[in-house]
Amino acid sequence: MYNLFSLLLVCGAHLVSAAAVPPVSGYAPRPATCPNTPLVRTATGISSSESAYIAARKPIASVDLGKWLQKVNKNFTTANLPNVALTTSGGGLRSLLIGAGVVQAFDGRDSNFGTSGLYQGLTYQAGLSGGGWFLSSLAGNNYPTISSLETNLWTPAFAESLVDPAGAAAPAAYAQITADILAKQAAGYTPTVVDPYGRLLSYQLLYGPDGGVADELSSITGLSNFTSHNVPFPIITALNVETATGECTPPSNSVIYEFSPYEFGSFDSGVNAFTQTKYLGSLLSNGKPIKGCETNYDNLGFILGTSSDVFNELCTTFPAVASTPGLVANLSALINETHALTTMDEYAIYPNPFYNYAHSSLVSGQKNLTLVDGGESLQNNPLFPLLQPSRSVNIILVNDNSADTSANFPDGSELYQTYMQAQMAGLTKMPVIPPSSTFVSEGYNIRPTFFGCNDASKITIIYLPNHNYTFPSGEPTEKLEYTPAETSGMIMNGQQVGTYGMSSTFPTCLACAIVKKTGEKLPAACASCFNTFCYN
Repeated sequence: MYNLFSLLLVCGAHLVSAAAVPPVSGYAPRPATCPNTPLVRTATGISSSESAYIAARKPIASVDLGKWLQKVNKNFTTANLPNVALTTSGGGLRSLLIGAGVVQAFDGRDSNFGTSGLYQGLTYQAGLSGGGWFLSSLAGNNYPTISSLETNLWTPAFAESLVDPAGAAAPAAYAQITADILAKQAAGYTPTVVDPYGRLLSYQLLYGPDGGVADELSSITGLSNFTSHNVPFPIITALNVETATGECTPPSNSVIYEFSPYEFGSFDSGVNAFTQTKYLGSLLSNGKPIKGCETNYDNLGFILGTSSDVFNELCTTFPAVASTPGLVANLSALINETHALTTMDEYAIYPNPFYNYAHSSLVSGQKNLTLVDGGESLQNNPLFPLLQPSRSVNIILVNDNSADTSANFPDGSELYQTYMQAQMAGLTKMPVIPPSSTFVSEGYNIRPTFFGCNDASKITIIYLPNHNYTFPSGEPTEKLEYTPAETSGMIMNGQQVGTYGMSSTFPTCLACAIVKKTGEKLPAACASCFNTFCYN
């Protein structure tokens, strides 16, 4: 998925002395009164907060989904409509931009295509790594249109590159980031390179002073589009590395952790628990606070940096690489303001909320969780959270922007790996997915394909792979700088991915796949659609 060393060894360093550091930072965790509700719960289903959000979101989404279906074809039913989700894969800025174009093609506020309006009918939205960057930028900024993000934030930010936050104001930004790192250290938490990495990403992805430093994942619950239930429920994923056993990277069956505005945790059997996102950073034992609670650890930049942390792939060479000019050296210079670099600085470190928690047998003995990129287990599409029976998802639109091939395009192998892992995990709602050889031989890697069409017990996956319709969209994952023309070209190509090259018949076929889950009678045109797009 990554040409990792190219990503980590590019870019010159901006070094800032401690003397230049501003005195104030909004980044550090801070003491807070503990809530009356339990801080940790067993993963017997979704939380009451998420359940309440979905209960309020569902009727709104159903009305909007029904409006879109009627726009496509008046003969579609609008009764008993299914829950539809969207995922955006990892893949750096390539995935962010293609994923943005897909959403723009579905967003009735921002386009006028046959697919426009489908986004308003979604119930869930998930992302990891580059897809997590996209979802964080969208949700953290209160779900503006892609057009506004492209014009007002992304185009100037991506032209300046990751290592030049705020362009000409980069020295002041680096001074502020240094203050942020020192403030976290002073609060009693050891920062790692993921902290400055997340801060740099925030300058590209979030509005507000100090690169949106005030944005917390839990604070999304107070934004107007969320409180009015006008948007799909967001989930970002990451993986844990068992550093105590000498591992550097997660295995293929690694525990998949999910971050939402309400909770952090995992349904996987070794963890089987969730904690409240707002109180991440609190030191807990058996679900109880050891010395009070903390807030502000769920800084959105830190979480989106966590989901895209690939520094662990350097493994034992990490400290040595930090002496070579490049991004690692750049980040390490900031960390050296607080401590000497070690291999633990490769990871995003979270005080383990499941320490001494009996239901979390795999991690109950660990003081800290060491999290990394959500796609490192070769599951680059964040599907596991949506396969959980308690979420009742029926349709998943999977925008896959993985770099499986030498040309940086997907070949279906990530989706196949998820299918294999889902079988082992007992997630029976996952439909049958063929190996990548079938994707390539049948052309599923370059056009939409529907999996699970004819099995009512399975989720239908609508696979939307990145393909170079109108722009050379196989950009390297390690590419950190896009010209305005490239940013625009990638987003427009993403529109093509979402509309199957602006096909006049594809909106009908999308609608057919969605309404088929209702069991209601379908328009005659659906027969041709299923012949064209359904696997098997």
